[in-house]
Parts: sequence; structure tokens; C-alpha cells
Amino acid sequence: MNRYKFTILMPCLNEAETIGNCIKKAQGWISKTGYTCEILIADNGSNDNSAKIAKSMGARVVNIKPKGYGNAIYYGVIEAKGDSIIVADADDSYDFSRLDDFSDKLLEGFDFVLGNRFLGGIEPGAMPFKNRYFGNPILSFIGRFLFNIKLRDFHCGIRGFNKNAFLKMDLRTSGMEFASEMVIKASLTNCRIAEVPATLAKDGRSRKPHLRPWRDGWRHLRFMLLFSPSWLFLYPGLFAFSLSLPIYISLFISPLKIFNFKFDIFTMFYAQSLIMVSILMVLFGILSRVYSIREGLMKTNKFYELFRASSVLEIGATIGLLIFVVGLKQFYVAVSLWKSLDFSITDYGNNFFRLVSFSTLCVELGAILFLFALIFGFIQLPVRR
Repeated sequence: MNRYKFTILMPCLNEAETIGNCIKKAQGWISKTGYTCEILIADNGSNDNSAKIAKSMGARVVNIKPKGYGNAIYYGVIEAKGDSIIVADADDSYDFSRLDDFSDKLLEGFDFVLGNRFLGGIEPGAMPFKNRYFGNPILSFIGRFLFNIKLRDFHCGIRGFNKNAFLKMDLRTSGMEFASEMVIKASLTNCRIAEVPATLAKDGRSRKPHLRPWRDGWRHLRFMLLFSPSWLFLYPGLFAFSLSLPIYISLFISPLKIFNFKFDIFTMFYAQSLIMVSILMVLFGILSRVYSIREGLMKTNKFYELFRASSVLEIGATIGLLIFVVGLKQFYVAVSLWKSLDFSITDYGNNFFRLVSFSTLCVELGAILFLFALIFGFIQLPVRR
């Protein structure tokens, strides 16, 4: 197969109004630079003249049957013959005649180059107000915080990458989340990353854009949170557990008086609830991380490899059953005490409630640990990939 220095990849869905202009600009850039380059159109089910126009102008068109933004780019890259790929939509919002910053960085040896629209300039009307001043800055900040990636425009639509680096990312999502996954995986796979200015123009289509700011923003945020189970589940769970357990133990021993406020049995029940919620968050964080590693969404580390290699099913199930039995025993003691009071609804004191609280805590915790161990065992079953 003939190789090229670059592939200019344009995902396309009914872009007949703009695709010709995009291809013309790309051809001008190729002519100016003299690079060996192909223009590849990833046709994701267009039913207008987009593919016909592209072919008539000398571009190579591949039909991508699976729907979705991520599928269009992924399978387009698989078909690409270039060592490096520069990708952007064929809607005239990005200027294919100004790709020098991307090509220069890729030729310098960077694996992934992302555009920054806030550095390059955004034409009036090209980006909705809520996206420009709230959505993109907030999502980019969250991305930098969760994944320690020093990029200012996480979701810029024009980007370049080395094909081999792209394949190592092992991207899995098929929809709009693909843009976030690419940036995150580029960092997780230790790619050399650069950010360059990119201009954003109002797209040239007469139809309404297919992007929905609130829906797509939420999808990107959801993906980043789910892709960071430690920040979504584990760390908040550990914090809540470290806060609620001492309170529960203190109130289980005796009431607590701070200034003129007295905390007793009712506060203890709330602390018990927070303990259970925090434990669930920690266990969900562990399950999410192990599942993500198994499915190739996240890379592994020594802690999780050690955790996965241990006998979690057997040990966890045994500990869960033991705690559950302790809870049942305390439940029997509480019922016996209640029986000694002729099942009175007025004679028992707060110590009786403490006993009930401890027994229900043990029953709930034991059952949760037992079920967690079973689910973990299911996830870890060896399967043919």
C-alpha cells in the first residue's frame, strides 16, 4: 500500500454545501507545502451529493456504515494511508488551508496535536455564547483537573496525530465522547502532546448544526467522570467514610455534647447511612476501574493488578458472610431484649436503638461485601477476547 506523509481526514454526513470548499482549501495547502498527502472522506451515511462531489474533486471516499462521530473518525483512520492524520469536519468551520501548525508539530515528533480555538480566534456566531464562556472552559478545566492534561480547549474539532500513536490509544467509544476519549487516552499512553492555535468560523451549511450543546456537553462530562472512577467514587467515598465512622463509633459508645448541642441516637442513624453510602461509593469505584481496565478504556497500574490477582471473590465473600452473621446475632439479641420488655413500644431506651443500629449496619455491610465479591468474580471470569 502506498504511504503518504499526511492524510487529511474529513468525517462527512450530508456536507454537499461545504465539502467542495474544504477539499479545495486542502488541495491548496498540499500544493503549497509539497507534502505527499491524501484527502480522505469518511462518509458516514450521507444521502446527498457529498460523496459524489468529493470523488469528482479527486478525494478518496470510504463508506463508514456504523453511525456516530467516533465511528466515522476511527474507521477513517484505519483506512488512512498517511503516517500522520489531520482531522476536522467538512462543514467549513475549520480552514484546511492553514494546517502548517499541525504539520510542523507532527513533523517535530509530537504524537498528538490539538487545536485551541481560544488562541486562534472565534468568528462571531461560530460558537454559542454558553459554549464559549461556560461549556468549553468548564469541561476543559475538569479535564485538566481529573487527568492532569495541560490543554485549554479539550473539544476542539481539528486535531492531528501520528497513526501509530492513535492505534496504541485503543479508542472504544463510537459517539461524541470519542473526542474526549482521544485526548484522555493520548495522555494515558504517554503521547507527546502539543496545542496550537486554530480558527473557528461559522459553518457554511444552511441546515441546523447536529450538535446539541446541553446534551453533548453532558455526554462529554459524563464520560470524563466515568473515565475517572477514583474522583467520581473512590476519593469522595473514602472522605465520607473517614468522616462518618468516627462519628458513629463515638455516638455508639455514648451521647456527644458540643457546646449546647447534644448528639445522640438520631445523629448516629444518619452517620450509619453515610457509612453505607461511602462504602458503596468505594466499591463502585473499584468495580468501575477494574471493568474499564478489562475493556481497554483505561490502563492498569500495580495496585489494581495486585487487587485483581488476589482472591477477592473467596476472601470478600467470606468476610461478608461473617459480618452478616454477626449482624444476625446482634439482631437476635435485640429481639430478645425487646421480648423481655413484652414488646413494649415505650419502655426501651436509646441503648436498645444502638443495638438495632449496629445489627442492621452489620447485616447491610455483610450483604453488600458478599454481593460485591460475587460481581467482582463475574467481571474477572476469563473470556476469549
